[in-house]
Amino acid sequence: MSITVIAGLGNPGAKYRNTRHNIGFSVVDKLASQLGGVWKHEAKFEAETAIVTYDDRKLMLVKPQTFMNASGRALGAILRYRKLAPSSLLVVYDDITLDIGRPKLSHNGSGGGHNGIADLLEQVGAGFLRYRIGIGAKPHKEMDLADYVLSQFTQGDQTLLADLMPTYIEHIRLVIDNGSEPAMNFINQRTATKHERND
Repeated sequence: MSITVIAGLGNPGAKYRNTRHNIGFSVVDKLASQLGGVWKHEAKFEAETAIVTYDDRKLMLVKPQTFMNASGRALGAILRYRKLAPSSLLVVYDDITLDIGRPKLSHNGSGGGHNGIADLLEQVGAGFLRYRIGIGAKPHKEMDLADYVLSQFTQGDQTLLADLMPTYIEHIRLVIDNGSEPAMNFINQRTATKHERND
């Protein structure tokens, strides 16, 4: 099934803007801006949504407002309401196992310690497409994971991610235009470094 719903994961509210955990929100915000989408709050889905037209196809962009760990509740409600299979969903989110800024596209795998994805697997089931963006590993092993993912990007990281944003948008367009397999082959062609997951 082709992608018709593109969701960015994150936490709602100004307090969480530009935090590492909210890179998914940033990407779908950029996509909405490029495609002329206007965000509106839909209480029945507990989400902000924007309907956009891309090459005569209607796409729904989504930012769940349930907080990260309950992302599946909002997206499950949307898929059930629209009678869509998980394979129609592309989810954009942060990954601490990938180098800062590095994107990776995958179909399968566990939650990998990401609570938003764990909730999606529980509420929606497997089969959705995952576009992960590296936020880098914790600077110190002792650092609490929640503290790290909820921290702001450094100025240097913000600059790097801003420079890479057009690439992320291009990758999403590639998925919509060509399907997941060709997009995966193109996006994932770089060799992983030792600490990066290869699923």
